[in-house]
Amino acid sequence: MAQLSSDSDQALFHYSLLSLLLIGPPTFISLRFLQAPYGKHHRPGWGPNLPASLAWFLMESPTLWLTLLLFPHGRHSSHLRPLALIFPFLLHYFHRTVVYPLRISRGASAAFPASVALMAFAFNLLNAYVQSRSVSNYRDYEGDRWFWWRFLAGAAVFAVGMAVNLRSDLALVRLKREGKGYRIPRGGWFEAVSCPNYLGEVVEWLGWAVMTWSWAGLAFFLYTCANLVPRARANHQWYLEKFGEDYPRDRKAVIPFLY
Repeated sequence: MAQLSSDSDQALFHYSLLSLLLIGPPTFISLRFLQAPYGKHHRPGWGPNLPASLAWFLMESPTLWLTLLLFPHGRHSSHLRPLALIFPFLLHYFHRTVVYPLRISRGASAAFPASVALMAFAFNLLNAYVQSRSVSNYRDYEGDRWFWWRFLAGAAVFAVGMAVNLRSDLALVRLKREGKGYRIPRGGWFEAVSCPNYLGEVVEWLGWAVMTWSWAGLAFFLYTCANLVPRARANHQWYLEKFGEDYPRDRKAVIPFLY
């Protein structure tokens, strides 16, 4: 019975990982033509809405509670290396689930389609399961003599990305709190790209992929690119159309000097 349970758990993990790898390309292609209707791209026709702060809290929450439920039951969960790895993952999602919703709740609460929040909730269930089980159960780091070198290199990349992401998000929240509608963001990485918040998040999960050195980490990084790069492009085009000649023409969408 224990063997059957172990086999079924391993099959669930592999199919979940495969799903995470396979949903990236269709996500990228679909978002080239149709943007998720929240924030700058909000539009009617997607069903009932939630306050944005509540939507962010609910849809990001699996990354905390599911990870904390699953991680302790992994074969390697008590070892130092998996514990070191899961910390930055939880740190990012504590901010995204708790701190960020509290910040945006202090201003006008924008509409966020419940249908989009539900899709994001489903993705976060999948991703939290794959990342937590990979780190704690299916990727054995104890015999990896390069682990700490890769961990330190990836953690440095992750920290840079998180700093860019947090600083950029905070700048956008402050602009919204001023209550003067959308304006051109200035300063910091906004001088190089229209969406440094997305750039920072892409860099974060690149660092995570290096730290974990796993198919799970790579799948999450690729999905992040598939999700955020098209949205950054759409946001960049939105800025150009809204502000016209006033918008800095040398800014790129998300990758400095390139795209």
